[in-house]
Amino acid sequence: MSSSDPGTAGARDTTEGHVYTITGGDWGEVVSAAAKADDERIIVNMGPQHPSTHGVLRLILEIDGETVREARCGIGYLHTGIEKNMEWRNWVQGTTFVTRMDYLMPLFNETAYCLAVERLLGITDDVPERASVIRVMMMELNRISSHLVAVAAGGMEIGSTTLMVYGFRDREVVLDIFELVTGLRMNHGYVRPGGLAQDLPPGALEQIREGVKTLRGRMHEYDKLASDNPVFRARLMGVGFLNLAGCMALGATGPILRATGLPHDLRKSQPYCGYEGYDFEVETADSCDSYGRFLIRLHEMEQSLRIVEQCLEQLGGGGGEVMVADKKIAWPAQLSLGADGLGNSLDYIRKIMGESMEALIYHFKLVTEGFHVPAGQAYTAVESPRGELGVHVVSDGGTRPYRVHFRDPSFTNLQTVAAMCEGGQVADVIVAVAGIDPVMGGADR
Repeated sequence: MSSSDPGTAGARDTTEGHVYTITGGDWGEVVSAAAKADDERIIVNMGPQHPSTHGVLRLILEIDGETVREARCGIGYLHTGIEKNMEWRNWVQGTTFVTRMDYLMPLFNETAYCLAVERLLGITDDVPERASVIRVMMMELNRISSHLVAVAAGGMEIGSTTLMVYGFRDREVVLDIFELVTGLRMNHGYVRPGGLAQDLPPGALEQIREGVKTLRGRMHEYDKLASDNPVFRARLMGVGFLNLAGCMALGATGPILRATGLPHDLRKSQPYCGYEGYDFEVETADSCDSYGRFLIRLHEMEQSLRIVEQCLEQLGGGGGEVMVADKKIAWPAQLSLGADGLGNSLDYIRKIMGESMEALIYHFKLVTEGFHVPAGQAYTAVESPRGELGVHVVSDGGTRPYRVHFRDPSFTNLQTVAAMCEGGQVADVIVAVAGIDPVMGGADR
């Protein structure tokens, strides 16, 4: 090897012999080297702007004819610096950052973060039961909307435009509910440390019941369109194979792991938000392929509807507190709109202004500075639509996080691309990535 070879930074003589310093090299050099080779291998970039990739994911493929010899992921094209930005905002403001990471599951991001902050504050058991039930209900509705995007996008990428239309049509049912409850279709900032931003508005339970009824009546359409379709089955079965040993080695969770037959679900193994009190099944498959992952997502939507119905039964008795009682922590959860549809109602303003001077001063400090969180660290995890979503929160005792780091399942699951795709066909790469269902907002946070 000489210093002019690709990937070589230089050489030097030492007492131990001739030492070469190797650097990473650039893909341009790899392409040049491949072009000079005698075989038919070429380097192909799929993305970051490509109809078959989820978001801005770059897939670097070395192919021999139609066979993929090497597959690598290039990420970072959607990097937002959310984790670093959170170090410069108070603990409540952090909620509005994390909700924007994986933009298809904002309520899971918020809940995981708030559970960690509540553990540091020591108020986990003080969160009102109504708030926990609403958190569960909203997360399960979010699981349905996320899986619908996975099914719709996966169908679109293999040419099933009808599946895409049906998936996005049904997702609108859930997003309409989110808009009524939180005011926004995405990026809600609804879950707060200690509870929720506000209680369910009038008419929410009725609309959710109607939504559940509508979605239940449409679930069978996906079986007719895809599950029992011989063309769809042939396109997915045996593609993106990854067994249990591979999942364990690469840290894959969610539908990828459960498609190997292992019923690992944090809602069952490490319950949070009262999940131990809900009756539902952990869906699994034993095919270890993209078809099994598709079936799991389809069946999980039915289980989520089952959980939402149980939440509606618990919430049917009327209103209640949705924020911890400690006013030194509780962000105002009684917000209401004025007659003009903007700002707070005059009644709420009178209530705040009519309290003691000390209460008014602390209310001002709480909103402008935030509350102090005892020094320490905590890790919590929830079962998101894509797998284990963990958050490690570190506090130095101040009003802002010292460090917040997320274990996002999209980032971890993308490690499986090489194992799923190498040795297969170029066309099957699209199917394998669709089965992983990565969202780059979570991978590039």
